[in-house]
Amino acid sequence: MDENGTGVPRGHRTVKALATLDDLSRQIIVALQQDGRASWTAIAAACDTSVPTVARRVQQLIADGVMRVAVMASLGSTGPVETFFARIGCRPGTQFEVAEQLVGRDDIRYAGLITGPYDIAVELVVPAGATRYPRTMLEVQRIEGVERWYSDLILHVYKITHDWSQQLLDATAPVPHRATEEPTCAPEHLDKLDVAILRVLREDGRASFKAVADALEINESTVRRRFERMINDGCASVVTLVPAAALGLETETLLTVTVQPAKLSSVAQSLAQHRSVRYLAATLDGNSLLCEVIASSTRGLFEFTTATLAELDGVIGWSSSVELLSLKRGFVEAPWWRAQLAEDRTIRNGRTLPLAAEPR
Repeated sequence: MDENGTGVPRGHRTVKALATLDDLSRQIIVALQQDGRASWTAIAAACDTSVPTVARRVQQLIADGVMRVAVMASLGSTGPVETFFARIGCRPGTQFEVAEQLVGRDDIRYAGLITGPYDIAVELVVPAGATRYPRTMLEVQRIEGVERWYSDLILHVYKITHDWSQQLLDATAPVPHRATEEPTCAPEHLDKLDVAILRVLREDGRASFKAVADALEINESTVRRRFERMINDGCASVVTLVPAAALGLETETLLTVTVQPAKLSSVAQSLAQHRSVRYLAATLDGNSLLCEVIASSTRGLFEFTTATLAELDGVIGWSSSVELLSLKRGFVEAPWWRAQLAEDRTIRNGRTLPLAAEPR
């Protein structure tokens, strides 16, 4: 693997106007969604460009907060867990402050601002046990500004994928879609050194093995060997975080699909094969599937709901919320949301609009 370290400091960054990304930058992002730690040489070959061009563009995309590559431990690596999906209603004018508190919590895997009767959607991962979730729920509900709360237990994850950009590829191209169920990892599979390696790579998923070894004062070969084992065993995964809008995909939507109980599995299997479905899980309440869809446009979303979802045998109906802004995914804070929020507030202050107005 080439020297891939970015050397980009974390912090508040200015997000470029996503519309200014050209086709080459988008091709590079798509390649990184396939393999976030691919070498400069491999990415250059896939995008038919030079190695220096790829290195420069990737470093700039990360510095601008358009993209972040992280290595994340799989669920279960610290012991048995349960996952809850919650929707939170906030007192008018406090949505952003509540969101910031939620993003800072280690037990929040996903957070996003949404439309509809609730303001924020979150995915909570808590240690398994009868008492842990009630304590966590009370902690979150005490956050200043939280007024309403609805949560549901995730029973089974049928699909979770971070390479949803495959839908941008030519439909005739021989790139098979992978309907990937969520990997799990038993805690005995990782020791303290494994956890330390993952902690470094969570901050910079493209850090070279040498950089990780230097940070931990161990041999480079040890880092390489342990990293490859964790990936092969399903105990870790490399994720490239990027807003869908950066790739020209305009609509990210959360759907709660109500299904006839006997048809739940068959409907889930059909939906999992669809390239635009990023996440699909069965929930406890209401014979439902929680489905996250990334579409090219409002028209694309309409076609998905009418030509795909409505035609599936067993689907009774659905409700939905548009994702206005992704704040956190896979326990990793999105690098773009704070800059977008600051820009939004500046515009509102300039126009003397109240912060209680719904975010763009």
